[in-house]
Amino acid sequence: MRPDLDPELAALLAGMPLVPRLDAGMLAQIRPFASAPIEPLLDGRAVERRELTIPGPDGAALPLTILRPADRTAAAPCVYWIHGGGMVMGDRYSQIDIPLEWLDRFGAVVVSVDYRLAPESSGTALVDDCYRGLTWVAEHAGELGIDPARLVVAGASAGGGLAAGVALMARDRGGPAIAAQVLIGPMLDHRNDTVSSRQFSGGPGVWTRDMNEFGWRSVLGERAGGPVSPYVSPALADDLSGLPPTYVDAGSAEVFRHEDAGYATRIWAAGGRAELHVWAGGFHGFDALFPQASLSVAARRTRTDWLARLLGTTTKEN
Repeated sequence: MRPDLDPELAALLAGMPLVPRLDAGMLAQIRPFASAPIEPLLDGRAVERRELTIPGPDGAALPLTILRPADRTAAAPCVYWIHGGGMVMGDRYSQIDIPLEWLDRFGAVVVSVDYRLAPESSGTALVDDCYRGLTWVAEHAGELGIDPARLVVAGASAGGGLAAGVALMARDRGGPAIAAQVLIGPMLDHRNDTVSSRQFSGGPGVWTRDMNEFGWRSVLGERAGGPVSPYVSPALADDLSGLPPTYVDAGSAEVFRHEDAGYATRIWAAGGRAELHVWAGGFHGFDALFPQASLSVAARRTRTDWLARLLGTTTKEN
């Protein structure tokens, strides 16, 4: 038995071809379709776009996209965006419509990082890339017009898991200071053995337990079955104290429901501040795939309202 889908989402999903499985051959076929061009999203927006490459943690090129409101004069909040894609696909433009809403609402600077993907890269390489990009942003906050006291780390799916890993790294390494972390349906636990992961095992789907297993096996490589860093699989972290205010959401009808709710619960247990929303009938990534659906509108609005309260602003600042 598994939770029912929201009726509107179920009807929309019925018209979408689902991936029957995920393996190396299928990954090669779907990778080209895992992101959409950013230009249509920027059309009609007064946004300054800057593309640059910085040295990664081991010297490899690390691309960043910086999007800034063209009319911004005051120091702005920053959303450091980490894309989804099961850690095996996607790029820095994936799901970027989500932080662009925060650019519109708050006048935020959006920085999106193109971390290396598994299986070509493995272990801590992905989260190391994301952390390196964050430290670069913090070091260049003045140049970028960013208020360093309002630096938000956010991501969806794999990006949510990497955002959680980056927040743990920043806590343990003494910075950069993070004002909030926004974890959208985050991929947090390589063990892949919760109640909800077992509920969504087998058959085609948006993201199933079997697909999740492929993603984690790709990331862990030879480490599979051995010690795994909590920066890679944040659910392993023994201590969740000292983290920034955290927003976690997920659908009730998705593989990550149990691990996501558990992560928020453990933040509370450690005395931290977290807000958890489990959207009844939502499948994994529902609000990214179908942003106009009623449940998606509610999820996006609730997330944005939380961030507005956290940042102490409700409208675009100049």
